Amino acid sequence: MNEPALTPLQDRTLQALRRSEMPVLIDPAEIAELIEEFTRGFEAIVAAVPEDQKFFLNKHLLTRILGCEVAAVAPEEFQWAVPIALGQISHRAIQLGINWPGEPAPITLVDEAIARVSEEDSSLGDWVAGLSPADRADLRGMATERVTKFIESFPPLDPRSHPMTESKVYWPTDGPITLSGKVDLVIGKPSGHESRKLIVDLKSGRPRPNHRDDLRFYALLETLRAKVPPRKTASFYLDAGDTDAEDVTIGILRSASRRTLDGLGALVEVSTGLRPAQTKVSHACKWCPLREQCADGTAFIESLEEEY
Repeated sequence: MNEPALTPLQDRTLQALRRSEMPVLIDPAEIAELIEEFTRGFEAIVAAVPEDQKFFLNKHLLTRILGCEVAAVAPEEFQWAVPIALGQISHRAIQLGINWPGEPAPITLVDEAIARVSEEDSSLGDWVAGLSPADRADLRGMATERVTKFIESFPPLDPRSHPMTESKVYWPTDGPITLSGKVDLVIGKPSGHESRKLIVDLKSGRPRPNHRDDLRFYALLETLRAKVPPRKTASFYLDAGDTDAEDVTIGILRSASRRTLDGLGALVEVSTGLRPAQTKVSHACKWCPLREQCADGTAFIESLEEEY
């Protein structure tokens, strides 16, 4: 039986992400040197952490601490909401779809994802279980849209390519500082020292400068964990059907290493009182919950308003 033909969008995605015939092999000696250098810098930062403190650094906090330090370390109360839970439900449904025999409808996958999450002993599970009918319908509809766009955009994933969604990675295994990530979609696995793994972040909005930095952080984490970097990273924008892909090189990994150590060092310094947190103004000041208390941010927003 012949496989169904790919749509133009699926074929475009395949061409942007597929593995080339030429093997991707970064010199293992350079990778070992990179890991050794990063580990030395990491251990120097760990030495400054008080015994009663622990730090967890993910891509979001890394971007925030390298932006406005004051906003990054300010206490915040987390509450689940439909836009926040949407990614979790969508990715769970996509995971089900990858492993589900046949061609289930996107709404079937979403309903199953919602049902399974609501039964889990977690804050998200409790929140989903207590949703009002209107909020549940809202979450269901928005997640179905995302899953539908994913199916329309990606060629069918061969199980032999080892596809994984919501793939967790962290480093190191113990100590007061943990670097962590959760990758939306991973395809492939290394073969010896050859890089064959593809890391994809699924996005519903517009491209932002930090999206590539986020993926480079993931590539660094994968290199620290597996000692073999991924071959490529990509942001896939579901609404536009566009792919922003980048080949992983030793230069990119070194850049990610420096950025991660800079952010981690800043986080530890301001959180332990080694120095005061610094304010950095940007367009993000418009949405910052601290804007009314921040003279720099208020002045910056007013200057923007005066330009129009």
